[in-house]
This record gives sequence, C-alpha cells and structure tokens, in this order.
Amino acid sequence: MAVTRSIQTTIAIKINTMKLDYIALAIPFFAFFMCLEYYISKKRNKEIHRFNESVANLNVGIVERISDLLTTGLFFFVFNWLYQNFAFFSIQSTFTTWILLFLATDFLWYWYHRSGHLVNLFWAAHIVHHQSDDFNYTTAARITVFQAVARGLFWSILPMIGFEPEMIFSLLLIHGAYPFFTHTQLVGKLGWLEYIFVTPSHHRIHHSSNDEYLDKNFGDVLIIWDKIFGTFAEETVQPKYGLTKSLESHSFLWQHFHYALELIVAFRMAKTIKQKLKVIFGSPQNIDPRIRTLLERKLSQKNTTIEYSENLIKAIKVKTSVSMLVLFFTILFSHYISINNLFFITSFIVLSVIATGAMLEQRQWVFHLEFVRFTLVCILLSSVFPIDYVIGLSSFLVLVWLLFYNSLQTKYRAYLFQTE
Repeated sequence: MAVTRSIQTTIAIKINTMKLDYIALAIPFFAFFMCLEYYISKKRNKEIHRFNESVANLNVGIVERISDLLTTGLFFFVFNWLYQNFAFFSIQSTFTTWILLFLATDFLWYWYHRSGHLVNLFWAAHIVHHQSDDFNYTTAARITVFQAVARGLFWSILPMIGFEPEMIFSLLLIHGAYPFFTHTQLVGKLGWLEYIFVTPSHHRIHHSSNDEYLDKNFGDVLIIWDKIFGTFAEETVQPKYGLTKSLESHSFLWQHFHYALELIVAFRMAKTIKQKLKVIFGSPQNIDPRIRTLLERKLSQKNTTIEYSENLIKAIKVKTSVSMLVLFFTILFSHYISINNLFFITSFIVLSVIATGAMLEQRQWVFHLEFVRFTLVCILLSSVFPIDYVIGLSSFLVLVWLLFYNSLQTKYRAYLFQTE
C-alpha cells in the first residue's frame, strides 16, 4: 500500500509540474462551435454546409495551426528584437495603454486586410481565406501561415512604437478568436452593435462576390474604420460567397499556390519593369483571368462528375479526425517534443491534409501519399521508442508494404473510389 501511494504521489507531482501549452484547447473549443452551428442549421433546415467544402476548410486550418507552432516563437523574437533596438517610447502596461494598443492593432488589421485584397502580393496569401463557396464557422479556419507573415509585417510597427511584445501577443489572441464568430449565416443583424463592431452581417458582405459588395468591410473587431475610410457596405441583398470566379477545387496544394503561379506567369508575360512591378504590387483586377484557365488545363484537370462513396467519406472523416487529434496533442505537449520529431509530425499532418484534398478530387496517386504517411509514422515510433523491437517491427511493416505495393494499391483504390 505504501509503495502504491508513493507511485500515485509521484505521478500526481509529475502531472502537476508538467508544462502544457493550453493554446491547444482552442482546437476543441472552436470544433465545438462548428458542430453546434451544423446542428442548429440542420434543425432550421438551412443547408449551409457541404462535406467537401467543410473538409477543405478544416484542412487549411489544421496546417495553419501546426505552422503557428513553428513560427510563433520566431515572430516573438522579431517583435522583441524590434522593441529592444528600435522602440521610440517605452509604453508601460496600464488600462489606457491597453485600450490604445487594441485600437492600434485593429487599425493596422484594417490596413493589412485592405492591402490583402488590393495588392497582388498580399492577395496571394489571403485568397485562400475567400475560396470557399460556403460561409460558416469552418470557413473561419481558412487561414494560412502566409497570412500570418503578412500580418506580422504590419504589426511589427507596434514594438517599434514602444508596445511590449507580451502585450501585443496577448491582444493577438483576441484578434484570432473574435473573427471566428463573424463567419456564420445563422446570426442576423445585432441592433446597435452593428454601428461599432464587425458583426456576422458585415462579414457576410466581405466574403461575398456580389459586385456591390466587392472589397467592402475589412474591419476585424471594429467596423468604424470602414465607415471612416469609405469601405463600408450594409447587407441588403443575399450574398453569393466565394471568389468572383469559383476555384472549384478542393486540392490543398492548388488552393494555396494557384494564384502565386498566376502571378509568375503574368510576371513573365510582362515586358517592362513597370509592368512587372504592377504584377507584384498592382491590383488583382489587372491579372488576366485567362491565365488561371491555362494553368488549370495543365496542372489541375477537374472532374466535374465526382461521386463520393460511403467508404471514401468514412475514410476522409477518420483521416481528418486523426489529423485534428494529432494536432491537439502535439500543441498540448509541444514543450516535450524534439525538433526532429516535430518535423516528422508536421510532415505527417501536411501530407494527411494533402491526401484528403486529393481524395475529395479522387486523385489515384493518393495511395503513394498513404505509403509516405505510414513510413513517417514508423520513423516517428522508432524515434520516440528507440528500442530494437520497435525499430525492427517498423522496418518489417514498411518492407511488407513495399513487397505488396501493387496489390495494396489496387485494393485501396477499389475500396475508396467505388461509386455504387
């Protein structure tokens, strides 16, 4: 009994002294509201979710979260370096300075966001957020690490003014959480709040492709900046969501890089330096839409008659759930994960969302990704448990897969892509 109590006490002490990253709790928090919105929409007979769109949205968000784990420390280092070496003032933490910092971050967000729509270089990073033809809480997940870099460029002004990096990062949590709740069709207009804050009604306009709504309502928390700078529009007609020319693709890679490729083609076609600079820093309206059509023919052949088998839907659900669980525990225990293992986990997650995107488009080559994913799991297990038994078993399983590669591939395709 004494030994048992001693073991229990030791375990309790270790648990209490564990250094956990509780930002991981954001994953089940937001997932709960996504599920709640889906449940309420079904109760109201509102069809605002499509399976393929929701999965594609989550794929983008999953990779953004794991990318943040790798980049947040870098952003803090840069902000701290700017603060230590270039700050004009030393602004202390008081109630007044917190209010000023909130106004400053929201003001800079407005200009970052507006630039993200009006400047090609920034639109290449932001376009992913607007690709979904649905508008719901899963759409809010469509944030990329490229957007984080663009935001960081704008917010780097704050430590140079004299705001402490710790204060800035605290407010960035607000700017990360509040916009999530504006991505919904289930909430109508909110009375007097419409005059001050960005509401779901305001943001529905921002995500629409209606001519009268284009490039409107850039605010993050406060709508006052749009009213001051003439970019405000009120919801009067039903919005049509997505890009002006729908992407019609759920490929993770194509969603992220199609516009960058369009800019490269446009840049090569430009004849003068002025024209080339206009491609980079000019408006997206100046990019010839025929370039995307050309690229789609070469790189993204569309299957417009896709039917999803039950097996495929189940496989995608399982793969997405596993990716989210791996992401959750990776962030939660990030302080205990080595750089090498973090690289393997990140690679596994990225390949997983690329695979689900390929499965949504019924790409036959997805089996090869499954083999790479399986190999990464074996390598990770051998790294975490570097004992002969685990290393030997992992090697054996990879070898078996290789020996029966063709037959496994045939069975895999038959299982997933049947359309009975």
